[in-house]
Amino acid sequence: MASPDLGRRYEDATSNKPRVNVVTIAILLAAVGLGVLAFRATGSPAALAGFVLLGLVLMPAPRIARQWERGVVLRFGRFVGLRGPGLFWVIPFVDRVSSWIDQRTITTSFAAEQTLTADTVPVNVDAVLFWLVHDAERAALEVQDYSQAVSWAAQTALRDIIGRTTLTELLRGRERIEGELQHLIDQRSNPWGVTVSSVEMRDVVIPGALQDAMSREAQAAREKQARIILGQAELEIANSFAQASRAYQNNPTALHLRAMNMLYEGLKEKGALMLVPSSAVESMGMGGLMGAAALRQSTLAGGTTSEPDTV
Repeated sequence: MASPDLGRRYEDATSNKPRVNVVTIAILLAAVGLGVLAFRATGSPAALAGFVLLGLVLMPAPRIARQWERGVVLRFGRFVGLRGPGLFWVIPFVDRVSSWIDQRTITTSFAAEQTLTADTVPVNVDAVLFWLVHDAERAALEVQDYSQAVSWAAQTALRDIIGRTTLTELLRGRERIEGELQHLIDQRSNPWGVTVSSVEMRDVVIPGALQDAMSREAQAAREKQARIILGQAELEIANSFAQASRAYQNNPTALHLRAMNMLYEGLKEKGALMLVPSSAVESMGMGGLMGAAALRQSTLAGGTTSEPDTV
């Protein structure tokens, strides 16, 4: 929806009431001064009243437009031109400044609530529109209230785009949607003398139940990816062992050295316990090494050694 203070924002810009300015006050004071001088010279109160009345009539003649404003002047209801910025004059009771056009960049917030996407998901979308009036004459003559018209055009364009977009595209393709939304709003508002600078989507709110489902889906996808990575690691390890087995197949010395290294790594810490499969003892020639290691452990534990029996 449009910003709640949108009407107050443009109240002064579209007001038709004459603006009191320093030139208006100077005209009134000058008329009063001349009336006082005429009254002193002639002694007639009619002269004073006449000058004061003349000052009141001329008060609406000077107008001042601020730097960013343009005044739309109508003469007997017909458009005669734009005035401003700065001081300009109108003919009292003949000319009328119908509206003041603000030509600065204006921001308007708008939203689409409970709007269905292309895959029938209700969403709430908040966005901000940046626009400006590039043709003050058309903004004053072609549309009744250009600011309100731009706001409604933005809302309808947003609902139209949401209805043609899936939820996934809405969440992932914001830049594309913002560009499309800007083009659509600009196309509708150009005949009113309005140009859209940019559109920015602030937030996209989806139902809570759908958020939970999407969270579970993302968690399942991450778990699946983790399992795939683990399987790939197992495959690489198996390939490495296969290459190592081919290297040890025809080189018993290397295999024996590998067995000695395994025993060293397992027994270098005090109190280490190492379980070796019997098949490994037979295939890698670890019988003698295991006996020596056991003897070393018993020596460290008991402090004495005994000579092994010879058969």
